[in-house]
Amino acid sequence: QVQLVESGGGLVQAGGSLRLSCAAAGRTFSTYVMGWFRQAPGKEREFVATISRSGSNIYYVNSAKGRFTISRDNAKNTVYLQMNSLKPEDTAVYYCAASALRASVVLSPQSYNYWGQGTQVTVSS
Repeated sequence: QVQLVESGGGLVQAGGSLRLSCAAAGRTFSTYVMGWFRQAPGKEREFVATISRSGSNIYYVNSAKGRFTISRDNAKNTVYLQMNSLKPEDTAVYYCAASALRASVVLSPQSYNYWGQGTQVTVSS
């Protein structure tokens, strides 16, 4: 079992930045591929970014490339999502997730085993 707790969401103006954190409880954090997803009202959950167990492999959704940075600190059992140049269309609940799939990166939400409760990000225009 892995318990995930997100933090760092909030209200920000367009062009601003936020840093989301996801703290994992348990000693096996480094054995999971981690991902960030988001869900806007009335829309399906959308993949945002994923990072391999060592942090050496990373993949982003096109809309996040050049603006968002995913990273992890296995010593602190934490994964981060630095979001810059935020746009109103980035408004959503952001979730972190952990996958035990034997792959370097994981894009499909169905392949994730554990989810956090989500943190709201609102970007005003």
